[in-house]
Amino acid sequence: MSAADLYTKLTRVWVPDPEQVWVPAQLSHDYRDGDDCLHLQLSDGTEVQYVVAPGPPPGLPPLRNPDILEGENDLTALSYLHEPAVLHNLRVRFLDYSSIYTYCGIILVAINPYEQLPIYGEDVIDAYSGQNMADMDPHIFSVAEEAYRQMAREEKNQSIIISGESGAGKTVSAKFTMRYFAAVGGSARETSVEERVLESNPIMEAIGNAKTTRNDNSSRFGKYIEIGFGRKGDIIGANMRTYLLEKSRVVFQTTEERNYHIFYQLCASRHLPELSALGLRRAEEFQYTSQGGNVQIPGTDDAADLERTRNSFSVLGVRPGLQMELFRILAAILHLGNVRIQSSGRDGERCSVNAEDRSLHLFCQLLAVERSQMAHWLCHRRLAVAGEMLVKPMGWQQACEARDALSKHVYGQLFTWTVGRLNGALRAQRRQPHSFIGVLDIYGFETFEKNSFEQFCINYANEKLQQQFNRHVFQLEQEEYLREEIPWTRIEFSDNQPCIELIEGKLGVLDLLDEECRMPRGSDESWAQKLYERHQNQNPHFSKPRLSNTAFIILHFADTVQYECDGFLDKNRDTVFEEPINILKASKSELVAELFQDESGGDGPPLPGVTTAVPNGSLRSSRKGGSTVRREHKQTVGFQFRQSLQLLMGTLNSTTPHYVRCIKPNDLKQPFLFDPKRAVQQLRACGVLETIRISAAGYPSRWTYPEFFKRYRVMMQCRDPGLEDRQAECRAALGSLIPDPDQYRFGKTKIFFRAGQVALLEKLRASRLRAACVEVQRRVRGWLERKRYQHTCQAALTLQNYTRGWLARRLAHSLRYTRAALVLQKSYRMVQVRRLYLLIRSAAVTIQAFARGALARCLYRQLRAERKAVLLQARVRGWSARRSFLRVRGAVLYLQCCYRRMQARRELKQRRMEARSVEHYRQLNKGMEVKLMQLQRRADEQSRESSLLKERLSQERAAHCTELARLQGELSRLAGSVQDEARSTALAQELSALRGEREREREERRSAEQRAAQEITRLTQAVESLQREKAAVIQEREKLNTSLQEHERAREERLSQQVALVSSGLRAELEEERGRYQGLLKEFSRLEQRYENLKDEMTFSEKFLGHRRNASSQSLILDISPPIPAGSSEREARTSVTSPERQRRVTVTSPELERRVTMTSPERVRRVTVTSPSSPIAISPADSLLKAVGLFKDGRMREEDLRHAYDAVRVANKFLESQLVSQRQQWDSEMEALRLQVGAQREEVDRQSQALAHTLTLPPETSLQLGLQEQLAHLAADNLVSGVRGGGQELMEQVESQEQVSRRLRRELHSLKQAGWGSAGPARGTEVLSGRNATPAPHKAKLQGLLECRREDEARLIKNLITGLRPEVTQTLTPELPAHILFLCMRQADWRGEEQRARALCTATVTAIKGALKKHSDDFELAAFWLSNTCLLMHLLRQFSPGESSQTDEQTLLTFDPSDLRKALNDLSIQTYQQLIRIAESRLQPMIVPAMLESETIPGLSSGGKSLGSHKRAASGAREKGEGVQPHTMDSLLRELSSLHHTLSHQALHPEVCRQAFRQISHLLTATTLNNLLLRKDMCSWSKGLQIRYNVSQLEDWLRGRCLQLGGAVDSLEPLIQAAQLLQVSKRSESDARAIEETCTALSPPQIVKILSLYTPLNEFEERVTLNFIRSVQALLNERPGGKARQLLMDVRHVFPVTFPPSLSPPPSQQPEQLQIPDSLNLAFLRRV
Repeated sequence: MSAADLYTKLTRVWVPDPEQVWVPAQLSHDYRDGDDCLHLQLSDGTEVQYVVAPGPPPGLPPLRNPDILEGENDLTALSYLHEPAVLHNLRVRFLDYSSIYTYCGIILVAINPYEQLPIYGEDVIDAYSGQNMADMDPHIFSVAEEAYRQMAREEKNQSIIISGESGAGKTVSAKFTMRYFAAVGGSARETSVEERVLESNPIMEAIGNAKTTRNDNSSRFGKYIEIGFGRKGDIIGANMRTYLLEKSRVVFQTTEERNYHIFYQLCASRHLPELSALGLRRAEEFQYTSQGGNVQIPGTDDAADLERTRNSFSVLGVRPGLQMELFRILAAILHLGNVRIQSSGRDGERCSVNAEDRSLHLFCQLLAVERSQMAHWLCHRRLAVAGEMLVKPMGWQQACEARDALSKHVYGQLFTWTVGRLNGALRAQRRQPHSFIGVLDIYGFETFEKNSFEQFCINYANEKLQQQFNRHVFQLEQEEYLREEIPWTRIEFSDNQPCIELIEGKLGVLDLLDEECRMPRGSDESWAQKLYERHQNQNPHFSKPRLSNTAFIILHFADTVQYECDGFLDKNRDTVFEEPINILKASKSELVAELFQDESGGDGPPLPGVTTAVPNGSLRSSRKGGSTVRREHKQTVGFQFRQSLQLLMGTLNSTTPHYVRCIKPNDLKQPFLFDPKRAVQQLRACGVLETIRISAAGYPSRWTYPEFFKRYRVMMQCRDPGLEDRQAECRAALGSLIPDPDQYRFGKTKIFFRAGQVALLEKLRASRLRAACVEVQRRVRGWLERKRYQHTCQAALTLQNYTRGWLARRLAHSLRYTRAALVLQKSYRMVQVRRLYLLIRSAAVTIQAFARGALARCLYRQLRAERKAVLLQARVRGWSARRSFLRVRGAVLYLQCCYRRMQARRELKQRRMEARSVEHYRQLNKGMEVKLMQLQRRADEQSRESSLLKERLSQERAAHCTELARLQGELSRLAGSVQDEARSTALAQELSALRGEREREREERRSAEQRAAQEITRLTQAVESLQREKAAVIQEREKLNTSLQEHERAREERLSQQVALVSSGLRAELEEERGRYQGLLKEFSRLEQRYENLKDEMTFSEKFLGHRRNASSQSLILDISPPIPAGSSEREARTSVTSPERQRRVTVTSPELERRVTMTSPERVRRVTVTSPSSPIAISPADSLLKAVGLFKDGRMREEDLRHAYDAVRVANKFLESQLVSQRQQWDSEMEALRLQVGAQREEVDRQSQALAHTLTLPPETSLQLGLQEQLAHLAADNLVSGVRGGGQELMEQVESQEQVSRRLRRELHSLKQAGWGSAGPARGTEVLSGRNATPAPHKAKLQGLLECRREDEARLIKNLITGLRPEVTQTLTPELPAHILFLCMRQADWRGEEQRARALCTATVTAIKGALKKHSDDFELAAFWLSNTCLLMHLLRQFSPGESSQTDEQTLLTFDPSDLRKALNDLSIQTYQQLIRIAESRLQPMIVPAMLESETIPGLSSGGKSLGSHKRAASGAREKGEGVQPHTMDSLLRELSSLHHTLSHQALHPEVCRQAFRQISHLLTATTLNNLLLRKDMCSWSKGLQIRYNVSQLEDWLRGRCLQLGGAVDSLEPLIQAAQLLQVSKRSESDARAIEETCTALSPPQIVKILSLYTPLNEFEERVTLNFIRSVQALLNERPGGKARQLLMDVRHVFPVTFPPSLSPPPSQQPEQLQIPDSLNLAFLRRV
């Protein structure tokens, strides 16, 4: 396709930008051939013109990829491969999706996020383990898994090359790679080898890492670690090589940089007692640690880092004393830097060191050397002149340089010794590694303002690595083309061999440098002149700067670098004088002397693969007895580095390489800040763009035929062809789609496209789909219009019919209304006339009635008035008469009163006159008594007179009334004769007076009524107020009642909530404790298996090496219990027989104590034997010990080989055992106390109920007496209980044991009576009771069918029934048959009184079942078989236990307490259940992802989806799926689940246990599927969500069809269901975000955000999830409680604790006497009794 067809209007392109490097734009006008500029519009709307460079291919701007390819996992999957596309894709993934890893062909690009990300946990390791690299999201674990699988499959060594500049994250990537290998090559808890490999990192970081301006933890050396693996893929050793340690950092650091971490760690820990002798001070006070200025790193604790370093040394076998020696040397280096060299003489030609210098004193003291000699030789040197040895003083500058050289040399030697020691600890001890994986952590390309010798060597190494990388990429491309059998031409790539020849070739830079170093007066200036003469204007990669004569420029593959020649020769020579070294060789410190031994004449070769520090420098010395001077170690640093680099390249070329390129996003160390300039610079330097260029030069896009057919089927004609027809159809379609045949090639299985052709096909496909959409729209719209027209016609006819009918109905309705109106008018008129007549008649009758009534009322009023007038006259006449009488009587009385008043006044006046005289007073005083008596008498007389006067007055009143009546009569008679006018006037006056009185009475009555009304009103108001108060009181009472009820309800709710919360908390604690206990059991079984592995390794090593371990290396002491006496109590016997775990009583002691114990009496320990009543065979302590730890008698261990692993396992075993024992003791004590309390309460309730029932039947006197007696007995019992509790547990235990003995004796006596032996005599009774010579007959009704096994046949029973039972035989047996047989044998032994034998049989059963499970560790059927039998045997022991059984007949119970046996069986059941789940997980694990995610249960759902073939990684070793291998589908997964369920059901396992097992399996399915979904971008689409939901629905139906949903199996699928729904819901508006936050409750916020970020549309018609929407969802999720603390991936290893139901009833038909034992078990020696 021509450029004019590609560059059309609205085409999106990239244009250069000085700040952002590349910015997006789109064309405003179409491009035509010959145009000299393009009109572009930037993303901000700015219009610009892009000048098109002239040429045969015009210089058009790069095209942008479609939006559907934005954020691709693999850069080579982009349609347009160029620099802006790579940069934009990395930026989008890093900033928008927080993805720091991206594939670029075979390269993993890792961008440093500068913050801790939760993507390196064990759950992530589990998710990537065993997965295909092309299927998962890019990750460092994916590269490690690819290398590990290729090593295990192809048995070829692998290497992972991690490079990048300082601060890019190389060291962290290497650490995570080693951590992954330790996890997959060992176990979740590392063994000793994996632990030592990981613990080497803190040591190397301490002595080899330092803070730089670009990185706080920069590695200042190159490191290549070879991790050795055995044939089974387990790590067995490691080896480390180091390259070019930056020793100059020991003596000099630039601003804001630090020395190596170990120095600051020592200074920060100087207060420790063991470091006080080092004389350390603060880091600011040392010359070698204070030059950078800031000695602290934010967020770093140097003291804690030193503790971690010391722990790592201890793990790697470095003794504390040797560690202190190492710290002394490091402290001595610091003190050496503080030694003051004083200048003396003219022009500073001489110098001296004060012998009393404190720093020198500490230096010599720490290194144990002579102080005076060291002070002398720090300022002098020895020269050989004319065969004579001369001592020449050095100048101040030269002495300082010699001191610094000595410091660097000492540190280099110490670094080399440490690496050698680490290699010795990591080296494989028992066998040679079968293959290895090398991890190369090497410095990336460096360029600074001033580049010196270190940068030259680093860039030289990167040139070599880049050459190897280019050739490997080219080789992979060539192999791919050859494998597909397509014609290809050689791809031209920038080979940097000329630059490498310039550096290492003959008379190259290194050769000239070494030659100049051999010259006596060689200098940097002369070397630079030789470089100019040799290479200037002759080599295009070499040039000379214009303004310098001591610098040169080399054109590297990444950039042009200018090197300053100053210091090259000194650094290449790395010279240190021999005299100080000889002093150090004579040190009293063994380590110091060892560091500086002459290696040329050493005892043996150095450690393989170790780069020492002495060869990195030259020692200037002379022969001691001769006169000639010789130079030792003439190899220069450059020459050695070239040799080590060649060795490294040879190693890398012999392995399959994997590349990790670390990118530093910014120089500010800010998290998730992307600087495009720095990123492009590193991409160019690390070879990523070169990979893109090589891929773009060939056929970068590759599709398989099925993928191409599925994607572009819309542009083909065939409908459903076969595989061969599909290839033919693809070939035919491509010829018409892409006219140029050079743009694609057909391979055997793939179609290869050149760059940009996939984008063209996508454009054609979009056009075809758009045209199809237009056609579909046209046809749909036409069909809709026709349908609308037909609907319109039909509607018009319907409307006409309805309208005509409505008109007809309206006419009929009008006619009916007219007729009805006439009828209504007639009736209405008749009614009105009749109503008028009736009204007139009614009015006439009413008028008559009113008239007659008025006449009658007038007559009645007249008669009434007359009657009232007569009555008034009578009343008035009587009133007037009474008034006249009263007036006359009042006048008479008034006259009498006036007269008497006058008389009294006269008498008073006279008496006053008499009273004034003195004589009168005297007389009065003299006759006072007489007068009083007289006055009394006079008062009596006056009272009598007053009474007489009253009587007389009453008589007078009566007479006056009579007289008045007579006078009134006369007056009336006289008034009748008065004239009528006078009489009427008087009557009128009287009438008016009466009316006035009447009015006054009315007023008084009215006022009284008003007062009464007011009073009534007041009372009414008072009543109303009282009623209101009453209502208020009632309302308040109601409120109080309501509030009280609400308070009670709330209190009850709070109480219920608290109870529920407490119960849930207790339940959670119980589940947590149960899970922790079962985890301990799982760890215990793992440690037992580890013991077995160590035993095998020990046997193997002894077999081939013949080493025998002596007693001094023993670290285990057997705790042997004495034999149990025959007459001991049952409790003592019970405590002497413990569970299998308690029999492993191993004491961990210190080595000195072990050696002392084992050396004192070794023979005595061998002679000790353990005997028991049930085992007459003597067992030696060694056999008991070996049997206890899972080893046999012939197993021995070597201390040198297994010391570390054995100590670790020993300590873990002891810790686990102590936890198990303590928990078991605690639980047993708690259960015993609860059991005693329940039993006491139950007995008390029964006793009281019986006493009450008995008391009610007695007379009152008797009941009272019995009640008193009962109270006394109750008090006595309480006193007895308190006395027993105060006395201890011994009395209770004795009583319990005596009760059990008496119960057993009663049962035996009962059986004797039933057998008719009651009269056998005392001798025979004693013989029978002893149980030695006679066997009692069992109970005929209940104990028939017991099985008797002789003592000598017990081993055969265990072998035939457990250990020798073949798996195929278990399928034919009756479920739980072994448990019934063993229990019947145990009951028979208990019935005979042989308790120890029954216990021994149960213990042997537990041990045998463990052995059978270990032997068949991968057999699911056998694990289910023994789980069912173990649970049944445990239940039978619980059912027939004397203390917990519900049996009422004591004759059927056991005679001993089997609680310890039940505990052992419970532990065995848990271990068997865990093994069952582990086997099921191993069978289901390979099927989960293909069935749940990859299989297409709904055919054709993803046919139009975007294929993954365009970005399948071309890994270092291509791994294709085998042909003919049937992929796993959902049906196969359901069949496997059905098989597991059928096995569990066939073995009669309890349904509750089955539900718990499938709950665990459902969690595994959900966690594995969801974790893979979160790590696979290709699975996050709408169609895949629908597919997953359908698969989960099938799984739900399967679980519900087998009634497994009650155990929580369906609930475990909820996270996966919500994840599928999240892929299908709308993701646009704010309401959608709220709906997602409300519905996705089972998913954590990181999981929801991750799914939204990974959501990928399958075509351009779907919309991506915008960043704003993701951020809004994230903001809503952060509001959740704990929304920021949850992890990303689900815990696949999470194990739900199993609980066994207490009621496991045996089959009802399986009675003891009906038990049928098949002949295949060979149990004919059992006898039924």
